[in-house]
Amino acid sequence: MDISLDAARSKRTLSSFSALTYSARAWFVVASVGLLIFAIYIVVLYGGAVVRGDLRGWSKVMPRGYIPGDTVGNITIGLHLLFAFTLTAGGLVQVIPQVRNTFPRFHRWNGRFFIVGAIIAAVGGLYLLWVRGTVGDTGQHLGTSLNALMIIAFAVLAWRYAMQRDFVTHRRWALRLFLVVNGVWFFRLGLMAWLLIFQKPVGFDVKTFTGPFLTTLTFAQTLLPLLFLECYFCAQRKSTDATVRFAVAAMLLAATLLTALGIVGASMGLWLPRL
Repeated sequence: MDISLDAARSKRTLSSFSALTYSARAWFVVASVGLLIFAIYIVVLYGGAVVRGDLRGWSKVMPRGYIPGDTVGNITIGLHLLFAFTLTAGGLVQVIPQVRNTFPRFHRWNGRFFIVGAIIAAVGGLYLLWVRGTVGDTGQHLGTSLNALMIIAFAVLAWRYAMQRDFVTHRRWALRLFLVVNGVWFFRLGLMAWLLIFQKPVGFDVKTFTGPFLTTLTFAQTLLPLLFLECYFCAQRKSTDATVRFAVAAMLLAATLLTALGIVGASMGLWLPRL
C-alpha cells in the first residue's frame, strides 16, 4: 500500500515538472515570435530611415525622435535604437540552452556584449527620459526609471556571478536581466492587449498619453514578468509541492495566452503596418 502511494506521488511529481517545463517553453516560443517581429520592425523603420538619410523619419512614430541641432540627443537615441535591436536579438540567442551548451565561447562573448549594451542602453534611456524629455507624466517616468535601474543592477549581478563561476545564480540573474531589458516590449504588449480587450482607451487619455492605466503599466512592465519568473524559480525546487507546481504551470499558460494577445495587437496595430 505504501509502495503504491509512493509510486502515485512520484508520478504526480514528474507530471507537475513536465507541465511546468512545457508551459515555460510555450511562453518562450510565443515570446520569441513577438520579439523577432519587434526586432524586424526596429531595423526596417528606424534603420531604413538611416539608410535613406531621412533621420526625421524617426519622429513619425517616436515622439521627439529626431530633433535638428540636438547632436547629443540624436546620437543617444540612435545608439538606443541600435542597442534595442541587438539586445532583442542577442538576448533571445543568449537564453537558449542549446546555444549555450553547443557554442560556449559564443555564449560568453555574446553575454558580455549583452551586459555592456544593456547598461549603455539603460543609461541612455535615463538621459532621454529626464534630460531630453519624452511623452508621459512623472509617474510614468518613475516607472520607466525603475526599469532602467533594474537593468543596470541585474547586469552587474549577472556579470559578478559569472566571474565567480556560480553559474546557477548567474543564470537566474541573466534571466531576470533578459526580462527587464524587454520592458519596453512588455509595455507595448500590455497596452495593445488592453485595447483589444476593451476595444477603446480605458484609464488613459490618448492625446496626452497619461492616465492611471499607463502609470500602472510602466511599473507592471518590469515587476509583473519578474513576479512570474520568481514563481517559476520557486516551482522548480524539488521541495515545492506538486499542486503549487501545477498552479504555476497554469499561470504560465495564462501568461502565454496574454502574451500572444498582446503580440497580435501590437503586430497588427503598431509594427506590421509600418513595415
